[in-house]
Amino acid sequence: MSTEPRNDSVRLVGGFLALLLVGCGSNASVPSLQSASQNATQNQSILTPLNKGKHFVVSSTTFKDNTKVPQSMVFNGSGSGCTGGNKSPQLSWSKTPAGTRSYTVLMFDVTASFTHWGMYNIPASTTSLPENAGTAGSPDGQQILNDFGIGQQYDGPCPPPGPAHHYVITVFALDCTLTLPSPLGKFPPFPETLLYALIEAGDDILGTAQITGLYST
Repeated sequence: MSTEPRNDSVRLVGGFLALLLVGCGSNASVPSLQSASQNATQNQSILTPLNKGKHFVVSSTTFKDNTKVPQSMVFNGSGSGCTGGNKSPQLSWSKTPAGTRSYTVLMFDVTASFTHWGMYNIPASTTSLPENAGTAGSPDGQQILNDFGIGQQYDGPCPPPGPAHHYVITVFALDCTLTLPSPLGKFPPFPETLLYALIEAGDDILGTAQITGLYST
């Protein structure tokens, strides 16, 4: 049966380590564990407070907004039941805010509250990402460990049978770069760490752009 395996131990540790984050500057306040836990459970609205500033434009040659994503984007893993290409989509953005210093890209399944991809500190001079930019060790930006817990990379849709899941890709334009912790030099940044860093960034988020893909098995 196809499924998106939720690694609860990874997510729990990520919630604790997120409390150590440093966002765009040393003056950022640190969220409480209680508020962090509450935010993590609000899967349908977790992106709402981050969708702020100027709304610019993002598009993809891989899929159109609010349409089914191709097999090239679908997860491919032993025992998962999914045999896609597991490649992150091509993305292009334009009409971005003045003063942008970096971009962050987040792919979040709002149906299941599941993070598939997070790339941050993409240079301000970059206005597109090629297909499969989300490979481990990508030169296009720094990446978080997604909710599959496999590695710092993109891993695509693989929902259980049922209605289509909604995969929202958000591009954030920031007037800063993000510093995410790697405690003890052992743990990579978790999805929660990136989400809380963006929350703490506040007005440092100059604008956002979104595109949504659909997929069901």
